[in-house]
Amino acid sequence: MKIALLGNPNSGKTTVFNDLTGSEQYVGNWPGVTVEKKEGRLLLNKDVLVADLPGIYSLSPYTLEEVITRDYLIEEKPDVVINIVDASNLERNLYLTTQVVETGLPLVIALNMMDRLEKEGIEVNSKKLSDLFNCPVVETSAVRSEGMNELINVAMNQVKPSQELRIYDEKIEASISLVEEFEEIKEKDERRYLAIKLLEDDDLVAGKIELSEENSNRLQDIRKCLEEIYDDDIEALVANGRHKFILGNIDLIQKKEVEREGLSTTSDKIDKVLTNKYLAFPIFLGIMWLIYYISISTVGDISIGYVENLFGYFGEATGNFLSRIGASEPVTALVVEGIIGGVGSVFTFVPQMMILFMFLAFMEDSGYMSRVAFIMDRLFRQFGLSGKSFIPMLIGTGCSIPGVLAARTIENEADRKMTILLTPFVPCGAKLPVFAMFIAIVFGGAAWVGPFIYLFSIIVILISGLILKRTKEFSSDTSPFIMEMPAYKLPTIKGTGLNMLEKVKSFIKRAGSLILVANLLLWFLQNFNLSLQYIPDNIEDSILAGIGGALSWIFKPLGFGGSWAPAVATITGLVAKEVIVSTFMMVGATSPIEFTQVSAFAFIIFTMFAPPCFAAIGAMKKELGSGKNLLKALGFHFGVAYVLSFIVNQVGSIIFKGTPAMEKILIEPSLIAKAGEFSEPPAFAENLLAYAFIGLLLISLVFGIIATIERKNKYRKVKK
Repeated sequence: MKIALLGNPNSGKTTVFNDLTGSEQYVGNWPGVTVEKKEGRLLLNKDVLVADLPGIYSLSPYTLEEVITRDYLIEEKPDVVINIVDASNLERNLYLTTQVVETGLPLVIALNMMDRLEKEGIEVNSKKLSDLFNCPVVETSAVRSEGMNELINVAMNQVKPSQELRIYDEKIEASISLVEEFEEIKEKDERRYLAIKLLEDDDLVAGKIELSEENSNRLQDIRKCLEEIYDDDIEALVANGRHKFILGNIDLIQKKEVEREGLSTTSDKIDKVLTNKYLAFPIFLGIMWLIYYISISTVGDISIGYVENLFGYFGEATGNFLSRIGASEPVTALVVEGIIGGVGSVFTFVPQMMILFMFLAFMEDSGYMSRVAFIMDRLFRQFGLSGKSFIPMLIGTGCSIPGVLAARTIENEADRKMTILLTPFVPCGAKLPVFAMFIAIVFGGAAWVGPFIYLFSIIVILISGLILKRTKEFSSDTSPFIMEMPAYKLPTIKGTGLNMLEKVKSFIKRAGSLILVANLLLWFLQNFNLSLQYIPDNIEDSILAGIGGALSWIFKPLGFGGSWAPAVATITGLVAKEVIVSTFMMVGATSPIEFTQVSAFAFIIFTMFAPPCFAAIGAMKKELGSGKNLLKALGFHFGVAYVLSFIVNQVGSIIFKGTPAMEKILIEPSLIAKAGEFSEPPAFAENLLAYAFIGLLLISLVFGIIATIERKNKYRKVKK
């Protein structure tokens, strides 16, 4: 059985999809295009395939998403369509519903976001809505997982085709009936839909149905007659008919306690401050500073020690156990240093990342992130970029791969390629442990460094956009940015916890697979020479030292080429950026690694702008379409990273000569393990704040785990 989820953007469609399918999802592309395709198996009923169709406003073919959705409905013919409707915005959402009914497909309306109606003073009569569209209506709240069981039960039993809904006036309905009689569509199940589309002069439908010369002339006469009678374009006549139907019945379906027209909503009042022309950007930077201060300086001081101690005890206990059972020294070292120590060095930063992800999830669910895109559009447009470019970059703060893939939604080809090229410049989640390590050890936990890194990346992205826009390959008019601003809402602890948990799970999966393999390889290269002799006490003769020594001269002008370890770290970072931390942890145990604040910042800059991990590079190749374009992109990344790091080191060395910023600091494994504990001891109030946020973090985590378990168990009563 196939179920299609259809709805406007911001209607909660994807939340419903995630709730119905859990982790049983498959992400790919729609055939022949670069729009993401998401499908999943219904939890505990794997025979049911659920498709999350792109969010659209209409089935008229104005965008690629609308074409894909319409083709899926007409050609794939799902067994039932669940139309997700925002109950707080019926007038706009029901326009799409009128078009779905015309296809004749079995339809269920999910009246979503019912939890918001009381706050907005709206009452909706779902019974009258059901009678109006002749289909079942189920009240739901996707964020609270309310009504999901009933929705899927109703959907799996809704096999009746949608009944004809005659919503147009007499003359248009008569014209539709005439076109329905054309022999080319007379026998088709969706003949009313096809008749309306032919009447609208829909190019895509007209291209698939070859009308006889006689019927083609008749169709032209019918259109001409209607346009003369109403003195309007035929497409506008049909659209107006749908709107009139909705407006004529909306008062029967919903009642508003307070007439809100002309009055400022709470969201409007908040936007006057958060999207203010002069205050918006400083407020955004202030919020990012606060997030980093809490994530790295305050909470990190307290939470990171627990994780470090846990892995320390586990490593010591494992080493003692292996020694007792007679394990050889290389095996013991491999397990304790290579596996537990290497992976543990990355896990040390999980508490900081959890609190960071929790804040980002809160900002996303509250509706503020949409405003950030709007704010950045003003800035981006001055540098040849579109506000649409910011959405992939925003997604890229979690991981560059989905960020690169999200650029598919940009229609302008030059803007799309530029966005793919610049998205990896955004500090992703994998780079955060590297930044956190240097901030804690070299910069003493200074709270300003994290936000400054983000600000620096934005400046580089803007300047890069300005330069690239002047080249032949990227020269084009910037595409307009239109985006719906969802109303502000207070995110639920459960929703925020679930969002955070998904991101942390992804990070831990990488630590348990890719990073583990990389650490094992690193341990081998560090502890064996070219003759494959085990030399744990003579690392300078190891294979790894040989590789690093051959490359270190490249990085000397950048300030971190004096030791071979940073050179190796830049290479291992291509596997996964988190592996850079593991590299310093493992190499630093036997070979000294020194940085000044200037050279450390140069290394951070190089890590931020150098080519991303192999997985992200693969995504870039797929989206750029050729190996040649990929090589040009990677060359650009390396060039920007090298030049900026060179400038930072050379200029910084001159400006800060003789100051503490040029004093060498040893990067030791013990310091990396305690990376969150190097800021000044927090005052009592800060300590209290930290514990409060740790408590909130744990509550969110518990709720996220509960929500995940509920997903696995909630459909046991679904009828097979």
